Amino acid sequence: MIDLPQKIVCVGLNYRDHAEEQGGVDLPEKPLLFAKWPNTLIASGEPIRIPSICTKPDWEAELGVVIGRRASRVSQDDALDFVRGYVVANDVSGRDIQFSDGQWVRGKSLDTFLPVGDLVPASEVPDPQSLPIRAILNGETMQDSNTSNQIFGVAEVISFVSQAITLEPGDLIITGTPAGVGAFRKPPIWLQPGDEITIEVDGVGSITNPVVAGD
Repeated sequence: MIDLPQKIVCVGLNYRDHAEEQGGVDLPEKPLLFAKWPNTLIASGEPIRIPSICTKPDWEAELGVVIGRRASRVSQDDALDFVRGYVVANDVSGRDIQFSDGQWVRGKSLDTFLPVGDLVPASEVPDPQSLPIRAILNGETMQDSNTSNQIFGVAEVISFVSQAITLEPGDLIITGTPAGVGAFRKPPIWLQPGDEITIEVDGVGSITNPVVAGD
């Protein structure tokens, strides 16, 4: 797994198909940022622990970007030069907490709610905007999309964040999720103890995590 980042910056509503599954909500005019905390990080194979305060835990397949050198006010054209590498990520979300709070940090930052994979060097991912991405729950494919469907690509997100927030080496950006999350299925599907959730990003790898009841 990656080293502990100073910052975890997340992008909400960053896939066109994910916006469509929410009833055609308006696409954002700029990246919608929120944070997760490092207590969320676990490696592939470690359990996602669902605490009793969370009744609607959901999965989100995401491409993660690890920053390689300090980035402040970088241009979109130069932004990929600041990438150390890429990881597979699962932005596990406590939807009941997320939606009732009115902001997302608590529902997104429960312990173990960000499984990530091993770092793949940027040199091995020449185009982060052409990567198939999937979530597989208990052997059934739930999300199946491509990073080409992102509204704001990796370079644009890095540049946008860096205009306001200096990114340091090791910082992690997770770049949004496509359609197929549990919250917008009919009926909704939530992660349950005993489940196994796999996230795959072609060219970057895969992670698999069991789901267990927390304290």
